Amino acid sequence: MGDSRIDLWTHPELAAAAVSEDWGAVFRAYRRLTGMSQTKLGERVGLAQPDVSDIERGRRRVTSAEVRQRIASGLDIPQRLRTGDVCTGEVPPVPALVLPGAGRDADVLERVTSVVGTGHRVDAPTLDWLDRLLAEHRRAEDHIGSRPLIDVMRQQLRTVIDLYAGARGPLADRVVRLASEHAQFLAWMAQDQAQTSAALAWYDRSHEWALEAGDANMSATTLSMKAHMAWSGGRGTRCVRLAEAARWSAPGASLGVQGMAAQMAARGHALNGDADAAYRGLDEAQMLISRAAEHPEDEPPWMYFYGETWFTLQSGMAALHLRDWRKAVEHLTVGLDALADGYRRDRTWYRACLAHALAGAGEAAQALSVAVASVQDAATVGRPHSWNELHATAALLHRRGAAEGHQLVSALREYD
Repeated sequence: MGDSRIDLWTHPELAAAAVSEDWGAVFRAYRRLTGMSQTKLGERVGLAQPDVSDIERGRRRVTSAEVRQRIASGLDIPQRLRTGDVCTGEVPPVPALVLPGAGRDADVLERVTSVVGTGHRVDAPTLDWLDRLLAEHRRAEDHIGSRPLIDVMRQQLRTVIDLYAGARGPLADRVVRLASEHAQFLAWMAQDQAQTSAALAWYDRSHEWALEAGDANMSATTLSMKAHMAWSGGRGTRCVRLAEAARWSAPGASLGVQGMAAQMAARGHALNGDADAAYRGLDEAQMLISRAAEHPEDEPPWMYFYGETWFTLQSGMAALHLRDWRKAVEHLTVGLDALADGYRRDRTWYRACLAHALAGAGEAAQALSVAVASVQDAATVGRPHSWNELHATAALLHRRGAAEGHQLVSALREYD
């Protein structure tokens, strides 16, 4: 068939692999149909040959939005096959999710919404203790990452659900609200581990319970976090729609929660290359954040991380997508300098992004220094996202002919 990319994507095997975003299958089929080497394909999509090999063999998953965009652009994947951003008149404002089920916790919804008679009554001190415990686990996850906590939090949610049978009146509403918060945290941890189906199921579960409890803040937060997932998957239009839905569907949400939704929409616009819309959204988000900072007591407990520092880092991410390398370096550097040491996982992620921005700005030596300093934490608490971002940095350095690209690949291989 040769390298006729107009006809190439009519091949059923290649088209099916693209629609399902099975990038290993895409690479294998593309190379078989074109006779292209892994090195040449890597040059086309901005990856080093070892990365192409790892993706083909299933040893590396593509979770970076930037890498997905490079693959789609480099291989000229037709828009009709890019399922994440197809926009027709038939698509609803908030894309529906078709899920096979909620995984191995499929009985949770039935248990939390059905009253099972027991002799145990719930009291406020017990729920206060569970609130504090959840807050401690959230902060622990910032430092040790999500993997060690997932099973712990599943069991803790079961404890909350077991309390529902003995709850009456306002306490019953509070139990449902607490269950919603646990489900949202489980969703975030699944998302952090690139377990997309589980994360979507838990976000749906959390959103439903938030609506039952009348919790506008959590209802909006779950939609913003789904927008974050769409952004992570390179789906800019879906990200914008979900973020906008977070605002219009929960008008009673706090200023901070509204600000989070506004900046998520801005990041979606940045992913789509719409700089004007992105920067307008960021300006609005900053205004909301500043107003929220005047009354922190009005913000829900899971928003403890959200403030000027986090917003500055997110602005750096938007600039990174827009390839405004210098602005990305500036925002990420300022944000990292202000980020508390306890945020080990986030510090690792943003340092990997800073290395990427430095590589884009032509600062190869500095990019290598920042990246190498992040490798160990990326391997420990930053897989897969920080890890993939470091690989993307190595690929960018390699494409630009910088020797530092090979040095970073060597550093990464020590932890593969």
